[in-house]
Amino acid sequence: MSMWNALEVRVPFCDYRIAQYLYNIPWEFKEYKGYEKGLLREAMKDYLPEEVLWRKKSPYPKTHNPNYLMTVTKLLEDRLQNPEAPILQIIRREALEQLLYGNDNIQFYGQLMTKPQTIAYFYQLDYWLETYQIKINL
Repeated sequence: MSMWNALEVRVPFCDYRIAQYLYNIPWEFKEYKGYEKGLLREAMKDYLPEEVLWRKKSPYPKTHNPNYLMTVTKLLEDRLQNPEAPILQIIRREALEQLLYGNDNIQFYGQLMTKPQTIAYFYQLDYWLETYQIKINL
């Protein structure tokens, strides 16, 4: 509803001037008091309630449930059964298999892109390439 009415309500600190300023400060200030966006949070302490100001980031969607990992792993495994899977034009099968079966729990792209989300991303990319018949000229 908010976006339909041209309102951005998801990110409270997204004023471009704040972003420009904070982009150029040293990292140790960005993690003030050990929090991401710590300096910004400190600057907003007179404007926001404590429970909002210092709460831990909570990414959406929540994918901590082991069933989610099992589900997206199966989906990508099924896609890789097809030797003509479009994803294999741009990603090595071995790399995808390492992602699927490796014991590492590497977080990609910070806290928001953990292993389950990365597997889901590659599944969705393959599905999109196939559905819209995207041709890749290498």
